[in-house]
Amino acid sequence: MTKTFNIAVFEGDGIGPEIMAPTVELLARMAAGSGYELGWTHLPAGAAHYAKTGESLPAASMDGARAADAILLSAMGLPSIRYEDGTEIAPQIELRKALTLFAGVRPVTIRPGQPTPLATDRPVDFVLIRESTEGLFYTQGRGEVEPDEARETLRITREISEPLFRFAFDMAQARKASGQGPGKVTCVDKANVFRAFAFFREMFDAEAAKHPEIEADHAYVDATALWMVERPWSFDVMVTENMFGDILSDLGAGLMGGLGLAPSADIGTDHAVFQPCHGSAPDIAGQGVANPMAMILSGAMMLDWLAGRHDVPAMAADAKRLRDAVDAVVSEGRVLTRDLGGSADTAQVVAAIQGALA
Repeated sequence: MTKTFNIAVFEGDGIGPEIMAPTVELLARMAAGSGYELGWTHLPAGAAHYAKTGESLPAASMDGARAADAILLSAMGLPSIRYEDGTEIAPQIELRKALTLFAGVRPVTIRPGQPTPLATDRPVDFVLIRESTEGLFYTQGRGEVEPDEARETLRITREISEPLFRFAFDMAQARKASGQGPGKVTCVDKANVFRAFAFFREMFDAEAAKHPEIEADHAYVDATALWMVERPWSFDVMVTENMFGDILSDLGAGLMGGLGLAPSADIGTDHAVFQPCHGSAPDIAGQGVANPMAMILSGAMMLDWLAGRHDVPAMAADAKRLRDAVDAVVSEGRVLTRDLGGSADTAQVVAAIQGALA
């Protein structure tokens, strides 16, 4: 019996629609020949929608996202359009909190032949897991601002941290079983300064004790930033607080050659959102030159998640095919967008990926 999955689609702002359309087309084409079906529900949200209607994430769009099997979300936000308090419009963060998407998954992979600022040819393949609902983002939009002082609150809870650490160790086990990693989880914190992070580390250690087959490690966030540049191949799975993960994930993208190759997922117990790490790049919107690879790789992450959740091996196989196709195009280096040092446009990169799939 063919399984059909309802995918909520948020096209985003700026270059968002330009990279979402070919991603949906690629995914739909793969599904047509693989024995499962994908249905698409397009939902409005974002900065441009806010400018028109006064709503950044309508209630109906939230309901549609909640009802979907998975959520595919493109780049959101525009620097020129903000809330009255001056903060940027970010429906993706609202979704993370409303759906309790506590695990922000950011893979960092340097492929053979891939442009990178690192002076090494050693393979790099690790995953940064960023807690995505609390931490220093807890009071987003609710911070206290006075004439001479401003305050934000860092919040770490057992309710979120314990499933976050279970998720991290489960991922390390899966990577080890597939030969993708050695089976190690590194807790990244600042436990030497903040009591909240000592609490964070204490819960990590309690989960680590349940997994003697997985190596558990600790690192302070400042040292981690250094080691990600000096020896990124030493990491397997890293898990950290929201703000630390926000910063380190961009460093990881930089190691890969830029945000154009950086996919992500925000995963909870019942829901998941898949989106590129980069912004909406309004300066190049409408020119047809945006890099679609991070969006396409996010689509591959969606297939993987659905495959595991619903036991559909064909989806996992298609996820690998799609990643391999992107890897082949990047490694060949002939059809790359400007952010990766090439001159190809969006359509040419998509055609190259389609050719690699074929």
